[in-house]
Amino acid sequence: MKKKQISEAMLFIILFGILSLFSDMTHEGASSIRGAYLTLMGASAGVIGFISGLGELVGYSLRYIFGFIADKTKKYWPMTIIGYILDVLAVPALALVGERGWIWACILLVIQRTGKAIKKPAKDTIMSFAASQTGVGKSFGLQELLDQIGAFLGPLLLYFVMLCKGGDDLFHTYAFCFGILAIPGFITILLLLYTRKRFPNPENFEPEPKEYVPFRLKKNFVLYIAGISLFAFGFIDYSLIIMHVSRAYTGLSAGLAETGSIVTTGNLPLLYAGAMLVDALSALFFGYLYDRIGIKSLMISTVLSSFFAVFVFTMHSEWALLAGIALWGIGMGAEESILKAVVTSIVPKNSRATGYGIFELSFGIFWFLGSWLMGVLYDYNITSMVIVSVAAQLIAVVLFYLSKKCEA
Repeated sequence: MKKKQISEAMLFIILFGILSLFSDMTHEGASSIRGAYLTLMGASAGVIGFISGLGELVGYSLRYIFGFIADKTKKYWPMTIIGYILDVLAVPALALVGERGWIWACILLVIQRTGKAIKKPAKDTIMSFAASQTGVGKSFGLQELLDQIGAFLGPLLLYFVMLCKGGDDLFHTYAFCFGILAIPGFITILLLLYTRKRFPNPENFEPEPKEYVPFRLKKNFVLYIAGISLFAFGFIDYSLIIMHVSRAYTGLSAGLAETGSIVTTGNLPLLYAGAMLVDALSALFFGYLYDRIGIKSLMISTVLSSFFAVFVFTMHSEWALLAGIALWGIGMGAEESILKAVVTSIVPKNSRATGYGIFELSFGIFWFLGSWLMGVLYDYNITSMVIVSVAAQLIAVVLFYLSKKCEA
């Protein structure tokens, strides 16, 4: 009987991973050209950094509220479905903004992040019910692998769309790309409704605790929250990276391009696709590693990724750029899989959505502050931006270590 339950739990993980694949095709495809799109509409680095951070702030801070609601109401599926609908519909709507409509584009980006805020605590909680039966690191790593395959295919799809469409009108080419992303968005909703019908009560995967355990802020959880907050503060948003690349390598901004550069405007989605491929592989690897060595795997991945800004922003070399983006992908993949696994290990079942909400609230606040600061520092002094980014992530490693010591 237990073997059948574990098999069903893994099927649930895989189904959710596949629908996440199409979801990530939608919004990560958009992320691959979002910074360049905003630049074409006249947005500055400071504005892009602010909006990227504001979107994350809204997306993460509201997760505490919706996590609390999910724990109280146990309406995990309705909240997941509503959130997904907002998430995947806001992206193709970007095709409708005008050439000077960067304000409307920013509003849609905030709406998309609000959708993620509604769905995330409920989704991660029902995922954790199944993951508790199959190995939390392996399960979240597998889910992230499928998720990031979609994040790889989305930019790749846009690359071929741009290749086939051609033309000199870059703005309308980008707008057409956003419209194409409605297709994987629609598939996401269909798969979500099927998964809901197939598994109406995913909470049954994990046995109920023998007694009610109220949520408490343990010292190891507080230190962990501080660590992931510093990581978020120092981890530069990809919108700023792609804006830098579009200025320094592709000639999108006059006078800054390098003649003969192989990094062209048409290849921008491929850079993000490559980062997502690295993200997918590192998620699976570090997820498996987490089941064996625990939070040490998070420390290792953070050290590896912490120097990506040095390669991307201080070395005007295409090989250095590719190495930096690969390190950025390692950080994204490992953090996305392990962060959820750690919360599942620390927080009891009956208050886990609240635990997810708390850590994502803090993560979002510091992502917002960091993104805003990084955007301002980029315009003022790029070296200072890189120093702040690296230092914040390395201090986060120390806090992860202290969290592990408190656990022992």
